[in-house]
Amino acid sequence: MIKIGILGDIGSGKSFVAKEFGFPVFNADYEVSKIYRTEKKTFIKLNEKLPKYISKFPIDKNEIIKAILSNKKNLKKIIDIIHKEIRKKMKLFLEKHKKKKIVILDIPLLLENKINKKKDILVFVDSKKADIERRLINRQYFNRKLFNRFKEIQLSNIYKKKKSHFIIKNDFKKKTVRNEIKKIIGTIL
Repeated sequence: MIKIGILGDIGSGKSFVAKEFGFPVFNADYEVSKIYRTEKKTFIKLNEKLPKYISKFPIDKNEIIKAILSNKKNLKKIIDIIHKEIRKKMKLFLEKHKKKKIVILDIPLLLENKINKKKDILVFVDSKKADIERRLINRQYFNRKLFNRFKEIQLSNIYKKKKSHFIIKNDFKKKTVRNEIKKIIGTIL
């Protein structure tokens, strides 16, 4: 099985690109929101670490946001708990799809949390700053301060590009992205 890890800036369209590959996608953001809604054990762990902020189940995303914005250390506490769960979910996903030729890993902080393996293929999604800005502002929970807090813990885009095997220029048009993907798949296989 070939694992393709999708890298890029916040709002660069990583999930859009991941879906366009047409292979099973492990979407960590989706899994996190599912964990917040359904996993009482995770709530208990978060509540123990951040009782002042995380007070009810299912976990309210606004409580998570308040915790992160009130103190830089809270983000690390949340990531420590959530990423353990994400690793378990990813392991189940990989087991379920072990017979597939290719799977896609759409995981923010993939490199930062050392989730990828050396032989994984890394694809960087490169988008124009203006496109990213426009997309972020339209997001339901967009918050500039929160965005900056996440940027602080991320590796630079220059580093991610350097680590990547391929770069996709994302103009948010399916046809362009699919053509780029076709070239990548052709090279890999």
